[in-house]
Amino acid sequence: MKIIHSAAELHSGSRKVCLAIGFFDGVHLGHQQIIRQTIADARQHAGLALVLTFDQHPNTVVAPDRVPLLIQSLPQRIRAIESLGADALLVLRFDRQFSEQSGENFIRRLAQDLGRIQSICVGADFVFGHRRSGNVALLRKLGEELRFTVHGIAAVSLDGQVVSSTRIREAIRLGDFDAAGQMLGHSYSLAARVIKGDQLGAQLGFPTANLDVTNLVLPPNGVYAALVRRNTDAAPGGAQGPVHLEGKAEEPSAAHCAHRAVLNIGTRPTLNARSSETRVEVHLLEFSGELYGEELEVTFVTRLRDERRFSSLEELKAQINRDILAARGRF
Repeated sequence: MKIIHSAAELHSGSRKVCLAIGFFDGVHLGHQQIIRQTIADARQHAGLALVLTFDQHPNTVVAPDRVPLLIQSLPQRIRAIESLGADALLVLRFDRQFSEQSGENFIRRLAQDLGRIQSICVGADFVFGHRRSGNVALLRKLGEELRFTVHGIAAVSLDGQVVSSTRIREAIRLGDFDAAGQMLGHSYSLAARVIKGDQLGAQLGFPTANLDVTNLVLPPNGVYAALVRRNTDAAPGGAQGPVHLEGKAEEPSAAHCAHRAVLNIGTRPTLNARSSETRVEVHLLEFSGELYGEELEVTFVTRLRDERRFSSLEELKAQINRDILAARGRF
Protein backbone atom coordinates (compact mmCIF):
# COMPACT_ATOMS: atom_id res chain seq x y z
CA MET A 1 0.00 0.00 0.00
CA LYS A 2 1.36 3.38 -0.99
CA ILE A 3 1.19 6.06 1.71
CA ILE A 4 1.03 9.72 0.72
CA HIS A 5 0.52 13.03 2.52
CA SER A 6 -1.09 15.15 -0.19
CA ALA A 7 -3.62 14.21 -2.85
CA ALA A 8 -1.33 15.43 -5.63
CA GLU A 9 1.19 12.69 -4.72
CA LEU A 10 -1.12 9.89 -5.88
CA HIS A 11 -0.35 10.28 -9.61
CA SER A 12 -3.25 8.08 -10.65
CA GLY A 13 -2.72 8.79 -14.34
CA SER A 14 -5.79 7.82 -16.34
CA ARG A 15 -7.15 5.54 -13.60
CA LYS A 16 -10.25 6.59 -11.72
CA VAL A 17 -10.02 7.03 -7.96
CA CYS A 18 -12.47 5.44 -5.53
CA LEU A 19 -12.20 7.21 -2.20
CA ALA A 20 -13.09 6.32 1.40
CA ILE A 21 -13.00 9.18 3.93
CA GLY A 22 -12.93 8.97 7.71
CA PHE A 23 -10.79 9.01 10.81
CA PHE A 24 -11.39 5.26 11.24
CA ASP A 25 -10.19 4.88 14.85
CA GLY A 26 -10.12 1.13 15.49
CA VAL A 27 -10.93 0.29 11.85
CA HIS A 28 -13.93 -1.59 13.25
CA LEU A 29 -16.60 -3.56 11.39
CA GLY A 30 -18.40 -0.40 10.25
CA HIS A 31 -15.19 1.17 8.95
CA GLN A 32 -14.33 -2.08 7.20
CA GLN A 33 -17.62 -1.95 5.28
CA ILE A 34 -16.78 1.55 4.03
CA ILE A 35 -13.27 0.58 2.94
CA ARG A 36 -14.38 -2.71 1.34
CA GLN A 37 -17.08 -0.90 -0.66
CA THR A 38 -14.38 1.47 -1.91
CA ILE A 39 -12.14 -1.45 -2.91
CA ALA A 40 -15.07 -3.16 -4.68
CA ASP A 41 -15.77 0.05 -6.63
CA ALA A 42 -12.12 0.30 -7.62
CA ARG A 43 -12.00 -3.29 -8.86
CA GLN A 44 -15.23 -2.83 -10.82
CA HIS A 45 -13.96 0.29 -12.59
CA ALA A 46 -10.27 -0.69 -12.89
CA GLY A 47 -9.48 2.21 -10.58
CA LEU A 48 -7.44 2.90 -7.46
CA ALA A 49 -8.85 2.33 -3.97
CA LEU A 50 -7.70 5.29 -1.87
CA VAL A 51 -8.43 5.68 1.85
CA LEU A 52 -8.21 9.20 3.33
CA THR A 53 -7.59 9.67 7.04
CA PHE A 54 -6.01 12.23 9.37
CA ASP A 55 -2.84 12.30 11.46
CA GLN A 56 -4.76 13.26 14.62
CA HIS A 57 -8.36 13.30 15.78
CA PRO A 58 -10.13 16.40 14.41
CA ASN A 59 -11.35 17.31 17.91
CA THR A 60 -7.73 17.92 18.88
CA VAL A 61 -8.06 21.14 16.88
CA VAL A 62 -11.77 21.98 16.75
CA ALA A 63 -12.92 20.79 20.20
CA PRO A 64 -9.86 20.22 22.43
CA ASP A 65 -12.06 19.70 25.50
CA ARG A 66 -13.72 16.70 23.82
CA VAL A 67 -10.80 14.72 22.40
CA PRO A 68 -11.40 10.99 22.88
CA LEU A 69 -8.65 8.64 23.92
CA LEU A 70 -7.82 6.56 20.86
CA ILE A 71 -8.13 2.83 20.27
CA GLN A 72 -5.10 2.70 17.99
CA SER A 73 -1.80 4.44 17.42
CA LEU A 74 -1.42 5.91 13.94
CA PRO A 75 0.96 3.15 12.74
CA GLN A 76 -1.48 0.53 14.04
CA ARG A 77 -4.37 2.19 12.20
CA ILE A 78 -2.31 2.24 9.02
CA ARG A 79 -1.56 -1.48 9.30
CA ALA A 80 -5.26 -2.24 9.83
CA ILE A 81 -6.23 -0.29 6.70
CA GLU A 82 -3.48 -1.94 4.68
CA SER A 83 -4.67 -5.39 5.73
CA LEU A 84 -8.01 -4.74 4.02
CA GLY A 85 -6.34 -4.36 0.62
CA ALA A 86 -6.49 -0.63 -0.16
CA ASP A 87 -4.13 0.51 -2.91
CA ALA A 88 -3.12 3.77 -1.23
CA LEU A 89 -3.60 5.74 1.97
CA LEU A 90 -3.70 9.52 2.15
CA VAL A 91 -2.76 10.73 5.66
CA LEU A 92 -3.60 14.44 5.88
CA ARG A 93 -2.31 16.75 8.58
CA PHE A 94 -5.29 18.08 10.51
CA ASP A 95 -4.36 21.52 11.80
CA ARG A 96 -6.11 24.85 12.35
CA GLN A 97 -5.74 25.97 8.73
CA PHE A 98 -7.10 22.69 7.40
CA SER A 99 -10.08 22.83 9.79
CA GLU A 100 -11.17 26.24 8.49
CA GLN A 101 -11.98 25.14 4.94
CA SER A 102 -15.59 24.43 4.07
CA GLY A 103 -16.76 20.94 3.29
CA GLU A 104 -17.44 21.94 -0.32
CA ASN A 105 -13.97 23.42 -0.84
CA PHE A 106 -12.39 20.31 0.67
CA ILE A 107 -14.10 18.04 -1.87
CA ARG A 108 -13.46 20.36 -4.81
CA ARG A 109 -9.74 20.50 -3.98
CA LEU A 110 -9.60 16.71 -3.70
CA ALA A 111 -11.28 16.35 -7.08
CA GLN A 112 -8.81 18.79 -8.61
CA ASP A 113 -5.72 17.10 -7.12
CA LEU A 114 -6.81 13.50 -7.64
CA GLY A 115 -8.12 13.84 -11.16
CA ARG A 116 -11.19 11.73 -11.93
CA ILE A 117 -13.01 10.59 -8.77
CA GLN A 118 -15.26 7.63 -9.53
CA SER A 119 -16.86 7.28 -6.09
CA ILE A 120 -16.72 8.54 -2.51
CA CYS A 121 -17.67 6.26 0.34
CA VAL A 122 -18.39 7.48 3.90
CA GLY A 123 -20.55 6.57 6.86
CA ALA A 124 -24.19 7.62 6.55
CA ASP A 125 -23.81 10.16 9.39
CA PHE A 126 -20.43 11.49 8.24
CA VAL A 127 -19.93 15.26 8.60
CA PHE A 128 -16.89 17.27 7.63
CA GLY A 129 -15.58 20.74 6.91
CA HIS A 130 -15.68 24.01 8.85
CA ARG A 131 -18.61 24.07 11.26
CA ARG A 132 -19.62 20.61 9.98
CA SER A 133 -20.78 22.14 6.71
CA GLY A 134 -20.37 18.92 4.74
CA ASN A 135 -22.48 15.76 4.86
CA VAL A 136 -23.73 13.00 2.58
CA ALA A 137 -26.32 15.33 1.02
CA LEU A 138 -23.57 17.77 0.02
CA LEU A 139 -21.50 14.92 -1.39
CA ARG A 140 -24.43 13.78 -3.54
CA LYS A 141 -24.94 17.34 -4.83
CA LEU A 142 -21.26 17.69 -5.72
CA GLY A 143 -21.27 14.20 -7.19
CA GLU A 144 -23.91 15.21 -9.71
CA GLU A 145 -21.75 18.13 -10.80
CA LEU A 146 -18.35 16.44 -10.67
CA ARG A 147 -19.62 13.05 -11.85
CA PHE A 148 -18.85 10.75 -8.95
CA THR A 149 -21.16 8.40 -7.10
CA VAL A 150 -21.65 8.52 -3.33
CA HIS A 151 -22.11 5.68 -0.86
CA GLY A 152 -23.42 6.63 2.58
CA ILE A 153 -22.91 3.33 4.37
CA ALA A 154 -25.29 2.52 7.22
CA ALA A 155 -23.81 1.63 10.58
CA VAL A 156 -23.19 -2.03 11.44
CA SER A 157 -25.09 -3.46 14.42
CA LEU A 158 -24.23 -6.31 16.75
CA ASP A 159 -26.80 -7.67 19.20
CA GLY A 160 -29.09 -4.79 18.37
CA GLN A 161 -26.52 -2.07 19.10
CA VAL A 162 -24.56 0.05 16.64
CA VAL A 163 -20.84 -0.68 16.40
CA SER A 164 -18.89 2.49 17.12
CA SER A 165 -15.47 3.61 18.28
CA THR A 166 -17.14 5.03 21.40
CA ARG A 167 -18.59 1.64 22.35
CA ILE A 168 -15.25 -0.08 21.73
CA ARG A 169 -13.45 2.42 23.96
CA GLU A 170 -15.93 1.73 26.73
CA ALA A 171 -15.46 -2.03 26.36
CA ILE A 172 -11.68 -1.59 26.62
CA ARG A 173 -12.03 0.59 29.73
CA LEU A 174 -14.12 -2.17 31.32
CA GLY A 175 -11.65 -4.86 30.29
CA ASP A 176 -14.28 -6.56 28.12
CA PHE A 177 -11.88 -7.70 25.41
CA ASP A 178 -14.38 -10.16 23.93
CA ALA A 179 -16.90 -7.37 23.23
CA ALA A 180 -14.17 -5.09 21.87
CA GLY A 181 -12.88 -7.86 19.62
CA GLN A 182 -16.32 -8.65 18.25
CA MET A 183 -16.82 -5.02 17.22
CA LEU A 184 -13.30 -4.73 15.83
CA GLY A 185 -13.57 -7.97 13.89
CA HIS A 186 -10.33 -9.22 15.46
CA SER A 187 -8.66 -9.39 18.87
CA TYR A 188 -8.12 -6.05 20.57
CA SER A 189 -4.48 -5.05 20.90
CA LEU A 190 -2.62 -2.05 22.31
CA ALA A 191 0.30 -0.71 20.25
CA ALA A 192 2.76 1.87 21.56
CA ARG A 193 6.40 2.85 21.33
CA VAL A 194 8.97 1.86 23.96
CA ILE A 195 10.41 4.81 25.86
CA LYS A 196 13.07 5.04 28.55
CA GLY A 197 11.89 4.42 32.09
CA ASP A 198 13.56 4.65 35.49
CA GLN A 199 15.18 1.18 35.28
CA LEU A 200 13.52 0.04 38.53
CA GLY A 201 12.28 -3.14 36.90
CA ALA A 202 15.80 -4.12 35.89
CA GLN A 203 17.00 -3.44 39.44
CA LEU A 204 14.37 -5.87 40.70
CA GLY A 205 15.54 -8.49 38.22
CA PHE A 206 12.57 -8.12 35.87
CA PRO A 207 13.45 -5.61 33.12
CA THR A 208 10.38 -4.00 31.60
CA ALA A 209 9.63 -2.06 28.46
CA ASN A 210 7.81 1.19 29.26
CA LEU A 211 5.17 2.04 26.66
CA ASP A 212 4.24 5.57 25.62
CA VAL A 213 0.45 5.32 25.84
CA THR A 214 -0.22 9.06 25.51
CA ASN A 215 -3.70 9.64 24.04
CA LEU A 216 -4.57 5.91 24.02
CA VAL A 217 -7.50 4.34 25.86
CA LEU A 218 -6.37 1.74 28.41
CA PRO A 219 -7.85 -1.36 30.01
CA PRO A 220 -8.35 -1.37 33.80
CA ASN A 221 -5.29 -1.22 36.04
CA GLY A 222 -3.89 -4.62 36.88
CA VAL A 223 -1.48 -7.36 35.91
CA TYR A 224 -2.08 -9.28 32.68
CA ALA A 225 -0.68 -12.21 30.74
CA ALA A 226 -0.14 -10.97 27.20
CA LEU A 227 1.34 -11.74 23.81
CA VAL A 228 3.65 -9.08 22.39
CA ARG A 229 4.77 -8.49 18.81
CA ARG A 230 7.66 -6.20 17.94
CA ASN A 231 6.83 -3.88 15.05
CA THR A 232 10.36 -2.85 14.22
CA ASP A 233 9.27 -1.31 10.90
CA ALA A 234 6.72 1.03 12.52
CA ALA A 235 7.42 4.68 11.77
CA PRO A 236 9.09 6.85 14.41
CA GLY A 237 7.14 9.50 16.22
CA GLY A 238 4.67 7.55 18.37
CA ALA A 239 0.93 7.73 18.23
CA GLN A 240 0.82 11.19 16.67
CA GLY A 241 4.19 11.28 14.94
CA PRO A 242 4.90 11.62 11.24
CA VAL A 243 4.58 8.54 9.08
CA HIS A 244 6.59 8.05 5.91
CA LEU A 245 6.05 4.50 4.71
CA GLU A 246 5.86 3.34 1.12
CA GLY A 247 5.78 0.05 -0.68
CA LYS A 248 4.68 -3.33 0.57
CA ALA A 249 5.00 -4.53 4.12
CA GLU A 250 8.10 -6.49 5.02
CA GLU A 251 8.02 -10.27 5.16
CA PRO A 252 7.50 -11.67 8.67
CA SER A 253 10.74 -11.97 10.62
CA ALA A 254 11.79 -13.01 14.10
CA ALA A 255 11.02 -9.49 15.31
CA HIS A 256 7.37 -9.98 14.28
CA CYS A 257 6.89 -13.23 16.23
CA ALA A 258 4.81 -13.16 19.39
CA HIS A 259 6.61 -13.12 22.75
CA ARG A 260 4.91 -14.27 25.93
CA ALA A 261 4.82 -11.49 28.49
CA VAL A 262 3.51 -10.16 31.78
CA LEU A 263 2.16 -6.62 31.65
CA ASN A 264 1.29 -4.14 34.39
CA ILE A 265 -1.04 -1.18 34.00
CA GLY A 266 -1.12 1.15 36.97
CA THR A 267 0.62 3.63 39.23
CA ARG A 268 3.23 1.25 40.78
CA PRO A 269 2.21 2.00 44.40
CA THR A 270 5.05 -0.05 45.93
CA LEU A 271 7.77 1.77 43.98
CA ASN A 272 6.28 5.26 43.94
CA ALA A 273 3.38 5.66 46.35
CA ARG A 274 3.05 9.41 45.70
CA SER A 275 2.65 9.19 41.93
CA SER A 276 -0.76 9.05 40.28
CA GLU A 277 0.66 8.65 36.76
CA THR A 278 -0.59 5.54 35.01
CA ARG A 279 2.18 3.53 33.39
CA VAL A 280 2.15 0.52 31.11
CA GLU A 281 5.15 -1.76 31.58
CA VAL A 282 5.69 -5.11 29.94
CA HIS A 283 8.18 -7.86 30.85
CA LEU A 284 8.91 -10.19 27.93
CA LEU A 285 9.59 -13.75 29.00
CA GLU A 286 12.66 -15.51 27.57
CA PHE A 287 13.84 -12.28 25.96
CA SER A 288 17.02 -10.25 26.24
CA GLY A 289 17.81 -7.20 24.14
CA GLU A 290 17.13 -3.53 23.46
CA LEU A 291 13.60 -2.41 22.62
CA TYR A 292 13.91 1.38 22.86
CA GLY A 293 12.20 3.13 19.97
CA GLU A 294 10.38 0.02 18.77
CA GLU A 295 6.62 -0.25 18.70
CA LEU A 296 5.22 -3.18 20.68
CA GLU A 297 1.75 -4.51 19.95
CA VAL A 298 0.17 -6.17 22.98
CA THR A 299 -2.70 -8.66 22.82
CA PHE A 300 -4.22 -9.36 26.23
CA VAL A 301 -4.57 -13.05 27.10
CA THR A 302 -6.04 -12.82 30.60
CA ARG A 303 -6.10 -10.62 33.68
CA LEU A 304 -4.04 -12.15 36.49
CA ARG A 305 -4.77 -9.83 39.42
CA ASP A 306 -5.36 -6.28 40.64
CA GLU A 307 -2.44 -3.93 41.12
CA ARG A 308 -1.71 -3.46 44.84
CA ARG A 309 0.89 -2.07 47.19
CA PHE A 310 3.36 -4.43 48.87
CA SER A 311 5.11 -3.85 52.17
CA SER A 312 8.62 -4.38 50.73
CA LEU A 313 10.52 -4.83 47.49
CA GLU A 314 11.19 -8.46 48.43
CA GLU A 315 7.46 -9.09 48.72
CA LEU A 316 6.93 -7.40 45.35
CA LYS A 317 9.65 -9.56 43.73
CA ALA A 318 8.07 -12.71 45.13
CA GLN A 319 4.69 -11.67 43.71
CA ILE A 320 6.20 -10.93 40.29
CA ASN A 321 7.65 -14.45 40.26
CA ARG A 322 4.18 -15.81 41.05
CA ASP A 323 2.70 -13.65 38.28
CA ILE A 324 5.17 -15.08 35.77
CA LEU A 325 4.33 -18.65 36.83
CA ALA A 326 0.62 -17.87 36.57
CA ALA A 327 1.12 -16.36 33.11
CA ARG A 328 3.04 -19.39 31.89
CA GLY A 329 0.14 -21.55 33.04
CA ARG A 330 -2.33 -19.46 31.05
CA PHE A 331 -0.23 -19.72 27.88
